Amino acid sequence: MADSKVIEAQHLNIDYRLGNQWINVIRDVSLQIEAFEIHGLVGESGSGKSTLAMALMRYMAKNARVTSGDILLDGESLLTKSDADMRRIWGRHISLVPQDPLAALNPSYTVGNQIAEIGILHDNLTRRQAWNKAVEMLEKVRIADAAQVAKKYPHQLSGGMQQRVTIAMALSTRPRLLVLDEPTTALDVTTEATILDLFRDLIRDNQAAALYVSHNLGVIAQMCDRVTVLYGGEVMASTDVSNIFNNPVHPYTIGLLASIPRAVEGVETRLPTMEGIAPTLAERPLGCVFAPRCPLAIDKCRAEKPATEIIAEGRTVKCHRWREIVNGEVSINTLPQEIPIEGLPPVDTEYVLKTNDLYKQYGAQSFLDRLTGRTNRIVHAVDDVSISVRARATLGLVGESGSGKTTLARCIVGLETADQGELTLIDVPLSRNLTERPQTIKRDLQMVFQNPNDTLNPYQTVGRALERTIRLLNTDRLSSEQVQSRINELLTLVRLPTDFANRYPAELSGGEKQRVAIARAFAANPALVVADEPTSALDVSVQAVVLNLLKDLRAKEGASYLFISHDLRAVTYLADWLIVMYLGQIVEQGTTNNVYNPPSHPYTEALISSIPVPDPNVKQGRIRLDGDIPSAANLPTGCRFHTRCPRKIGAICEQQEPPWRDAGDGHRIRCHIPLDELSELQSAALTEQTTNAETLNPSERRV
Repeated sequence: MADSKVIEAQHLNIDYRLGNQWINVIRDVSLQIEAFEIHGLVGESGSGKSTLAMALMRYMAKNARVTSGDILLDGESLLTKSDADMRRIWGRHISLVPQDPLAALNPSYTVGNQIAEIGILHDNLTRRQAWNKAVEMLEKVRIADAAQVAKKYPHQLSGGMQQRVTIAMALSTRPRLLVLDEPTTALDVTTEATILDLFRDLIRDNQAAALYVSHNLGVIAQMCDRVTVLYGGEVMASTDVSNIFNNPVHPYTIGLLASIPRAVEGVETRLPTMEGIAPTLAERPLGCVFAPRCPLAIDKCRAEKPATEIIAEGRTVKCHRWREIVNGEVSINTLPQEIPIEGLPPVDTEYVLKTNDLYKQYGAQSFLDRLTGRTNRIVHAVDDVSISVRARATLGLVGESGSGKTTLARCIVGLETADQGELTLIDVPLSRNLTERPQTIKRDLQMVFQNPNDTLNPYQTVGRALERTIRLLNTDRLSSEQVQSRINELLTLVRLPTDFANRYPAELSGGEKQRVAIARAFAANPALVVADEPTSALDVSVQAVVLNLLKDLRAKEGASYLFISHDLRAVTYLADWLIVMYLGQIVEQGTTNNVYNPPSHPYTEALISSIPVPDPNVKQGRIRLDGDIPSAANLPTGCRFHTRCPRKIGAICEQQEPPWRDAGDGHRIRCHIPLDELSELQSAALTEQTTNAETLNPSERRV
């Protein structure tokens, strides 16, 4: 194993020019990464992660400058290199895998040509040699039929395949440093598991060093050898990944880990959260940058900036009180607050929403279809779906992209018109057509979307957005004083100061915008809120605040939720009941506890096994699903999951639709395998795959 440092930042300080002044964004950061090492970089949005990652590539914004310190690649300073020198280094010695592959790929060129261009530029290959190399790289990232995929354009590929193309581009020149900037944030958990496997194998094969930037602590735990925690542009802690997760000593690290969603069976819980938000560049305090939010802060923390101290070899911390934390003299509460489940409706009573045999299809006809007169291809988005949501409860809806989750949600709220089926809301028949629904129904059924930026008008203040909703959905004529009182009440309800009513969306953080969107959804006291991926783009600390808020509103306002997410940890924390969808069909449903334990549908089993465990001492045996989810316009015969199922038992799966099997307590599974056999197989697999927190040797953590 190489001992030399591939990349090193030495006491790095970076400023941004904002207006007529320079403001510090990275303060005295030191970091080094060796060959074969994956180094995790974590912290909330605005902590400086991306700025530091781009700085290590010496690829900074035009208004940024390095004021002091140095960046060394294999011992040579990058700060002394000319732009021409850096263009030769970028792509050949340093490569980036971005968060959004579609934004990084040129829509006008085939993916093969885009990869081949790198070989022509950096390796002086002929066009034919470069094309063959591009196909070879696509094969290395496990893309089936690589020669044909190379001829396709980015928009013709799924998100997972697009990300594999960017990985192939990044590794085509065998770079020394690979910068991974949130590369799996937008991917399904099954695709994420496959991509993470790819990273491990390819980093090992290329003898590269990697910087992995992420707010997903489960991914960091399973992927990284070392971790650096960044907050307010400063390193709070840096150490081996096991120390970060098993023995954190900085209050910020402790707070991040406590924010990871985890359900406690039999009781309602609220996650511990960190008060306040990360400071802006111009508002960072003179003392410890974390002091305004730290539960252990004392006068010294607010007045004096702590020094970076070495706890042990390879481990640093920046905190005045770390010794007291280590000695157990002070502590931070990291246990969820338990709230007994009392006063909730009994099981199987008081349903808020019911759908019965809901269908939604799309007719897709290309230009060639119209010329040749071919029949429309039918996209089966939602196929015979029946669900029920209980009063003051949460129904979780999970499945990969393309499974029909969002289409089902849009049919329920009326943004799409279902082709067949019945809907009832609070025992009142609900028209499938939005224009035929009375105002009272619209008031009782609200939706929270994934991206609040797309739903908030940038030219309207928060107060104006709330006022418009209040007036539209309220049957009574309200005075200006009554409207203002309701606005203040809603902002208080979502834990925001009332003076936020005068702010515009651009003046809010991502978490604050999402809370405004939730406040607007509750403006008319709805009976049901459909939440479509409301926390997927949020930091773990902000996600904890939003999840707690949804639980509080459910208890206080009596609302029910249909909660859609590919983050199974968030769903498990909030949902009482789970539905798993695949290719437009429900394949399993039941209580959260029943679905998470054998027997489960093989698809559910694969989803659960792919969740990254936020514990580096757990060896995780994941079930890998081959290929992407099939097209809903070309459904497989028999069981729709048989093309990817690791437990397929034979021709019956390919030829016959599976029956529903009753596992008791409302737990139902659509599968050909008898439940007792399924339970036996899955219990044996759990025993084999899980090592009960077996401690790994340092050599085992290396890729």
